[in-house]
Amino acid sequence: MSKDAVNSLPVHRLDHTRRTTRRFKPALALILFGVLYFSAELYSLVSNPRASVKLPLHAQEIVAKCQALSLKPGPPVAFDKRSVSDRFQSGTKPVLIRNASIWTGQLNGREVAKGDLFLEQGLIKAVGFVDPSLLERYESEDVTVVDAEGAWVSPGIIDVHSHIAVGSSPSLAGANDGNSRKGLALPWLRSLDGLNTHDESYALSISGGVTTSLILPGSADAIGGQAFAIKLRPTSERSSSSLLVEPPFGLNGSDVDHSVPPRWRHMKHACGENPSRSYGGTRMDTVWAYRQAYDKARQIKDKQDEYCAKALTGEWQDLGSFPDELQWEALVDILRGKVKVQTHCYEAVDFDAFVRLSNEFQFPVAAFHHAHEAYLVPEVLKRAYEHPPAIAMFAAFSRYKREAYRHSEFAPRILNDNDLKVVMKSDHPAIQSRYLLHEAQQAHYYGLPENVALASVTSNAAEVLGLDHRIGYLKPGYDADLVIWDSHPLALGATPKQVYIDGIPQLESSYTSFKPDSQAPPTTPNFDQETESTVKYEGLPPLQAAQTIAGRVVFRNVSSMWTRDVDGVNMRFQTQSDEDEGIVVVDGGMIICSGYASCSSHISNREGRTINLQGGSLAPALVSAGSSIGLQEIAMERSTSDGLVFDALEDNIPEILGGEGSIIRAVDGLQFQTRDALLAYRAGVTTSITSPISDGLLGGLSTHISLSSKHKLEHDAVLQEVTAVHVAVGHSVNGASISTQIAALRNLLLGPRQGERGQWFKAVYKGEIPLVIEAKNADVIATLLTLKKEVEAASGVQMKMTLIRAAEAHLLAKEIAAANVGVIVTPPRSFPYSWEGRRILHGPPVTADSLVTVLASHNITVGIGPQGVEEENPMAAWAVRNLRWDAAWVSLDSQGAISKSDALAMASSNIEQLLGVQSDPAYGDLVATSGGELLSFEGKVVAVISSRRGSVDII
Repeated sequence: MSKDAVNSLPVHRLDHTRRTTRRFKPALALILFGVLYFSAELYSLVSNPRASVKLPLHAQEIVAKCQALSLKPGPPVAFDKRSVSDRFQSGTKPVLIRNASIWTGQLNGREVAKGDLFLEQGLIKAVGFVDPSLLERYESEDVTVVDAEGAWVSPGIIDVHSHIAVGSSPSLAGANDGNSRKGLALPWLRSLDGLNTHDESYALSISGGVTTSLILPGSADAIGGQAFAIKLRPTSERSSSSLLVEPPFGLNGSDVDHSVPPRWRHMKHACGENPSRSYGGTRMDTVWAYRQAYDKARQIKDKQDEYCAKALTGEWQDLGSFPDELQWEALVDILRGKVKVQTHCYEAVDFDAFVRLSNEFQFPVAAFHHAHEAYLVPEVLKRAYEHPPAIAMFAAFSRYKREAYRHSEFAPRILNDNDLKVVMKSDHPAIQSRYLLHEAQQAHYYGLPENVALASVTSNAAEVLGLDHRIGYLKPGYDADLVIWDSHPLALGATPKQVYIDGIPQLESSYTSFKPDSQAPPTTPNFDQETESTVKYEGLPPLQAAQTIAGRVVFRNVSSMWTRDVDGVNMRFQTQSDEDEGIVVVDGGMIICSGYASCSSHISNREGRTINLQGGSLAPALVSAGSSIGLQEIAMERSTSDGLVFDALEDNIPEILGGEGSIIRAVDGLQFQTRDALLAYRAGVTTSITSPISDGLLGGLSTHISLSSKHKLEHDAVLQEVTAVHVAVGHSVNGASISTQIAALRNLLLGPRQGERGQWFKAVYKGEIPLVIEAKNADVIATLLTLKKEVEAASGVQMKMTLIRAAEAHLLAKEIAAANVGVIVTPPRSFPYSWEGRRILHGPPVTADSLVTVLASHNITVGIGPQGVEEENPMAAWAVRNLRWDAAWVSLDSQGAISKSDALAMASSNIEQLLGVQSDPAYGDLVATSGGELLSFEGKVVAVISSRRGSVDII
C-alpha cells in the first residue's frame, strides 16, 4: 500500500458493542438460568415443606459464583459506550490537538490520519475530525488548544516488563522488593504490595513517552507472584493502588459481582538460569516446581468443578463450603483462563519445557519475556496451548549470560516473519524504560516493519496486557493516553513534546529541538543476507570481514566525508546537490584522492574494487571506553572473563604478585575475536581503551586494542600497551569510606611509592600519564579537584586527570574546566541509579541541557561511552556496538550546540586524548557507510579503511 493511500485512509470507529455482546451471550444465558433455577428451587421448597434438602443460607451467591467460573475476563458489555473514564481526575480541562499526523494503531498499524484529536473526561472523544458540537458546550477558555504543527501523535508507550517501584531508583536497601527467596513457587505474592510511590523512574519514564507499565516481581523464583499494570502519572491520592489501570475485582478481599466479566490478572514465571542460581537447583527442579504447583491448583479446580456441578443441579445435601485456598487461588484462575502468564524464558530447551507444561495443564501463555532464542524455534512456540505466545524482547541487550549468548538483532524481524507477535520491552532498570521506544527503533533498523515496530510498544503491548479495549490505540472511547513527538517515533532521538495520561498533560515544559529531516520514518538498510545467515548458524553467524583488500578501492556516490586531524574531527566535503558525486580513492589503506571531479579519472580505471555507497558517507572510526570489551565474552560466566582484580583496600595482595607494590595491566588478560568485539567493529567501533575489571579503589593500567584482530600477537592488535592509570572513588567501592579512599589515593600519588605501582603513580605525579578516576558524586569530584591541586603544588607540574561516569559533574562544570580536567560521560543519557549519582540533569524534554551539553559549553574536553555501560551493567560489552547512535543522540539533543563533527570527536579523538593514547590521528581508521551516515538509522557499515594495516576490510 502506498504512503499516499495510507494517509488517505479514513479513521474507523469499530463497533465493539455488537461484538462484545455476542462474546458474553453464553455467560448471560448462564446467569439467567441460575436466576430461574434458584427461583424454581425456592418454589419447590415452599410447595414441598417435607423436602429433606435445606437450601444453604448463601445458595444464590454460591450459584452465581459457580456460574462465573467459566466467565472469561474482558470489559463490561457497554464499555465502549462510556462517556467518562474511571480514572478521570476532576478539574481536568478538555484538550483539542490540532494539525497532527496521527498514528492510530488501527488497520494493522497502517492507518495514519491527518487532523485533530479531542480529549475530554479522560477519554479520546474524536480522532481526525472533531465535530464542532463537541466544543460548543464549552467556553473557549475552558478548552486547552494545542497546535501540533504536523507533528506525529501516537498512543502512549506501553512497557510490558518493568520493575519500576519494586526495584526503585535511586537504589537503596529499603526500597527493593523485586524478589522473594521464600520458595520456588510463590503465586500468592503481589508486586502491588511492594510498589514504592517515590521511585524517580516514574517521571523519567513519562518523559520518554511511557504511560503504562506492567510491574513484575523479579525472576529468582519459578513462579514469582502476581504482576500489576499501572499508569505512571501521580495521583491526588498518592497511593500505590490508585496507579492501577484496572484493579482486579476482589483485590482488597471485598465481595465480587459475579454477573460481570472479571478483569485480567498477571502471573510472573521464570525459566532456566535465574531460579536455578537463586536456589542452587537445576532446570529439572524448576519444571518440577511448576508441575507440583499446577497439580495442586488442578486438584483444587477439580474439587470446585465437582462442587459446582452439584450446586447447579440442586444437590445441596452435605455439600459444605466452596473448596478454595487463598495461596493457590491465582494459579487455579490460570487454569480457568483468567490470568495472563508472563514468563521469563531464554533458551530453546526452556520454551520446549514450558510449552509442554502449558499443554499438560491446559493454560495459554500470554508472552515469553527476554526470549533470546525464540526466533530459532517458532514451531515450538506455535504448539503452545490455545495460541502462540507473544515474544517480549530486547533489541541488542545480550551476551550478559550464557542464555543470552545466541541473541540476534534480527530476532524481532524473524519472529514477525513467522507470524509471531513481537513486543519490545525494557526490563527496567536493565534498560531504562524512558528509552523503550529506542528498542523499537533498533528493531526497525534491523528489519522489523514500520507498522509492527510501532505496534510492538503500543497495540501489541496492550493486547499482551489484556488492555487493548482501552489503551494502545488512538480511537474514540479509549483512554486519553498519547504522545506528541518532535519527529517520527521511529526516528533516532525522537522526543516527546507532550505526554498525556488520562487526558492530563505530564510535562510542565518541553525542551525539544525541531528535527525536520526526521518527520518521515528512516529508510533503513537491507539485512536479508545477515538475517538468513543468523538462522543458518543458529544465532552465531561468522562476523569476520568478508574480504580484506590491500590494493585500490574506489568509493562512489559519497555524500559526505569527515576526517581526523590534530584539532579533532572536521568535515572534508559534503555534496551540495544530487548531481554532485563524491568520490574517495584509497590505495594501501591510504586516501589518495577525495572530492568531486578531481577524482573522476579513477572511476574509469579498472584497477581495484569500486563500491557504490548510494549516498553514504565516510567518517572516523569510533573508540570504546568504559566497558570490559576485550576482557570478557560473557559477563556472568567466570570462565569467559579475565575476572576481578584484587582490591588493594580489602584484600591481602600476595607477595608473588608484588604485594603492596603490585598493579594489574589489562593487556595481560586480553581476549580477541569475542562476538561483542566483532559486532562493535561491524558497527564502526574499531578500537577500545580497556581497563582491568575492578570493583575496588585501584583498577590498574588500561590498554588500547584493535577490535578486529585475531589474536594478541597479530600486527597492531595491541596499539598501546599502557595508556592510563585507573582508580574508582565512591560510596559503592567495597564499603571503605570516601575519606579512606581519598587518603589512600593521596598516599599513592605523594608517596612513599613501592614497586611497579609506585613507578606508575610517579608517572601520574609528573604529568606523564593520565589518572582516570571513576566518580559520580559532585562532593567526591570536588574533593578530587582539591587533591589534584595539592599534588600539583608538590610536583610543580600539571597533573593529567580524567573523570569517568561523572553523573553529577554538571554541578561543578566551572571548577572542572578551571582545573583542566576532562570528562568521559557514561552513560551519556543520565539516570539516578544510585544515591551518589541522583542529582542528574534529565536532558530533553525535561531540561534544555544535558550533562554533555553543560560540560561542552564550559569548554571541557568531553568523551562519551556507550549508553548501556551503566550501573546495572557496569562492564557491558554488548552496548559498544550502539556507540554510533549514542553519539548521534548527543548531537540531536543539544539544540544545535554540538555538531556532528563534535559528536564524532566525543566518541573517537576525545576519548584517545583523555585516556593517554599517543598516536598520529592521521593513521586512525575510517568507516564507510552505505545509504546514509554513520550517525544515522539509514547508514549501514560496509567497509573499514585502515591506514595502520594498509588495507580495507569489506564487511
